[in-house]
Amino acid sequence: MLIPFEWLHCELNNICKSLLRAKQLHAFLLKTHLSQDPFYATKIVRLYAANNDINSAHHLFDKTPNRSVYLWNSMIRAFAQSQRFFNAISLFRTMLGADISPDGHTYACVIRACANNFDFGMLRRVHGGAVAAGLGRDPVCCSALVAAYSKLGLVHEARRVFDGIAEPDLVLWNSLISGYGGFGLWDVGMQMFSMMRLFGMKPDGYTLAGLLVGIADSGMLSIGQGLHCLSQKSGLDSDSHVGSLLLSMYSRCKHMASAYRVFCSILNPDLVTWSALIVGYSQSGEYEKVLLFFRKLNMESKKPDSVLIASVLASIAQMANVGLGCEVHGYALRHGLELDVRVSSALVDMYSKCGFLHLGICVFRVMPERNIVSFNSVILGFGLHGCASEAFRMFDKMLEKGLVPDEATFSSLLCACCHAGLVKDGREIFQRMKHEFNIRARPEHYVYMVKLLGSAGELEEAYNLTQSLPEPVDKAILGALLSCCNICGNSELAETVAHQLFESSPADNVYRVMLSNIYAGDGRWDDVKKLRDNMTGGPRKMPGLSWIDGS
Repeated sequence: MLIPFEWLHCELNNICKSLLRAKQLHAFLLKTHLSQDPFYATKIVRLYAANNDINSAHHLFDKTPNRSVYLWNSMIRAFAQSQRFFNAISLFRTMLGADISPDGHTYACVIRACANNFDFGMLRRVHGGAVAAGLGRDPVCCSALVAAYSKLGLVHEARRVFDGIAEPDLVLWNSLISGYGGFGLWDVGMQMFSMMRLFGMKPDGYTLAGLLVGIADSGMLSIGQGLHCLSQKSGLDSDSHVGSLLLSMYSRCKHMASAYRVFCSILNPDLVTWSALIVGYSQSGEYEKVLLFFRKLNMESKKPDSVLIASVLASIAQMANVGLGCEVHGYALRHGLELDVRVSSALVDMYSKCGFLHLGICVFRVMPERNIVSFNSVILGFGLHGCASEAFRMFDKMLEKGLVPDEATFSSLLCACCHAGLVKDGREIFQRMKHEFNIRARPEHYVYMVKLLGSAGELEEAYNLTQSLPEPVDKAILGALLSCCNICGNSELAETVAHQLFESSPADNVYRVMLSNIYAGDGRWDDVKKLRDNMTGGPRKMPGLSWIDGS
């Protein structure tokens, strides 16, 4: 039979106890006057923190005399883990003025709190304090610093800390590699990975995770495939987290056949894995498969989250199938997701693109919360349906609410101008975007401006706009100008623009077909024959399609 103290130690070491059990143990310690002992107080504070009762933990902390460094650390960690960063920093400052000195774990707790709160200024001050306290090379403190700087995107700062450590462990290597990969410096991350292996370190799942997040597009697919092979050789591909990241990587690279094979190899895919596959199909334009796997997900009795529902609705919007959209809307209503701002915004977008603007407006009006995405969706909806004045009114309303427009806002406004033929308003909006809101114009903005000017017969201005852009000019912009030349019957300018397109996309015959049609409209049949004779192979212009959806 266990004596009471052995029983007490067993109970206190089990942090999975319920809040009721934590209070019972606290009451027992109060009766035996053991709650005054910093050792037992630390245990109870951790139990309270594990059960999210931070107030009780803090109350016990305040009542405990002769606090140990472990008790201070536990209370600071409890505040930080419950997102009460101000309290964590405040308690740390109080500790600095007390008789006890913080150790490496204390600084590590505060450093993680600064990173989670994205407080770069405080992180630098805490780092300086750790160096002043002689903990600048403490392994626990340094590991937290590398992870914190990496999380905030300050990978050069992280590298300086890392380089000051004589024998970095695998956790440190992983933190730095993740930092480089997460912020687009995948090539440096790969260099660090190679160095790590030269030092005899064996990669684990976290190493591969840090590298895989940096594989952002199809141009890096071969690197991702190499990492996949490494995971198989190392036996790490069976790890569900690694498998999910491999699937996401292939989805980002639009290599969905490989993504599906990885999905099938995962024994019990979680919601994140399902979402990665479905979103991948959506981004690759395979909308039927989005709906297929969404239905399979429901058959697996897994509840999709708002992000996944929004992705499915975006796919339905591209298919222009309002029947399926209504089904998903009903699903969102049944599961209490219709009021989520992401789902509501996606519903507005879906109904508008399916031709049911009034339904989109109805969803917008009942939204309890509206963000920039919501307003962008309804502005685009008005624009697509030729209601430019309503789009402008909604833009003014958005500004009155203090929301800051983004690139998508101005794309939606310029789209509205295009559909309504409002050249003067389009020019004004384009200038406001650059000069008033300091938003750099992207290719889609120039496409809309070229379409707007070209459709109004202002071909010279549209052409000058494209020539003011740095080389190479996006082919979508030049394609829009070529289309306008066709509308206006200007074969001379069409030739100039087409030859620019031929240089940038020599294998793309779509633009040759467009120029051929322009020649035909101008009666230049010899040029038509010559151009068509030169078209050997390559992709052809897709014929128009129409269908009646009986669903």
